[in-house]
Amino acid sequence: MKLIKDYLKLIIFALGILIGVQVPNFIDQYAKRVSAHYIEAKMNFSGYQQTADKHFGGNVEALWTHYGSSPDTVFKDDAKNIKQIYKRQQAFFAELKELDASVFRKIFHVIFFADNEILTETLTEFSYTVPLNHEAIICGLLLGITLSLMFELAVFTLGKLYLAAFGKRTVGLLR
Repeated sequence: MKLIKDYLKLIIFALGILIGVQVPNFIDQYAKRVSAHYIEAKMNFSGYQQTADKHFGGNVEALWTHYGSSPDTVFKDDAKNIKQIYKRQQAFFAELKELDASVFRKIFHVIFFADNEILTETLTEFSYTVPLNHEAIICGLLLGITLSLMFELAVFTLGKLYLAAFGKRTVGLLR
């Protein structure tokens, strides 16, 4: 039984390493998607920005307010579109600023505050690699050790619960 437990622990540790080395790669692919969306939104907005620069001293809010106050419904609808594209561009820019940090801060940000659209895209299109840089190795080892410790704790806890429930007569099975 101990041999099986040891092999399971090794398998869990190896899986932890393999999954852990993917984390920095996933974060990198996520950041590249954010960057690509930012560039696209910026290009889509560039004509409106030029108009705002020319007629409103660069004030984009004044541009969409002007469009929104027009009696023409087409211009009113465009005001909403201008605002939406601008807000999207700003959101991607803010996301890029958040991702300009240490690897662990990036991981924390993506786990708890990622843009859901980009996160889903990244998960769907993720390409697995085995990078051998220091960030991947550290993440892999940390996840491998964490999963191994969790496994060991689970086996220990289950063993204690089993002993409490069925007594000491079956101690040999848990070693």
